[in-house]
Order: sequence, then C-alpha cells, then structure tokens
Amino acid sequence: MAKIEIYTWDTCPFCIRAKALLDQKDVDYTEYMIKGDDDARDKMAARANGRRTVPQIFINDQWVGGCDDMMLLEAEGKLDKLLSKSAA
Repeated sequence: MAKIEIYTWDTCPFCIRAKALLDQKDVDYTEYMIKGDDDARDKMAARANGRRTVPQIFINDQWVGGCDDMMLLEAEGKLDKLLSKSAA
C-alpha cells in the first residue's frame, strides 16, 4: 500500500475535496493539520518545492502537488496506479 501524506487546514475547501477523493478510494493517509503552525508550514514548503498553499499531497514521499494536481491525475487515470504502489 502506498504511503500517502496530506498537509491541510480544517476549513480549506480544496483540502476537504482532496481528502474526499482519498476517502472514496478507501486508502489510508496521514493528515498534517498545519493551520497556525508556521514550523509545520515551513517543513511542508521545503518538501513541496516552496509551495505554501494547502493541500500539499505526497505519495510514497513523491510530491504530487495540490488538490487540482491530484484531480488531474485522477482524470487521466494515473492516480490509482500511484496509490497501488507500495512505499519503497
């Protein structure tokens, strides 16, 4: 099973949408709620090529991007393949 991590804020509509897709896929993920935590946001940005917006999504330590990026992978039929790969 893939290792999935998502950095979020509780009220972010894009975070809610991204988590809903992951829930629909019935996959486990680790959520990092970073609202108000500047150190966590800095860590996320370092992993996400400087992006400071949420959500930021990682699959098997590979940066996927935000909600729109993950939705594009889903539309292209590529997301399930990423989610099915085991963490190295």
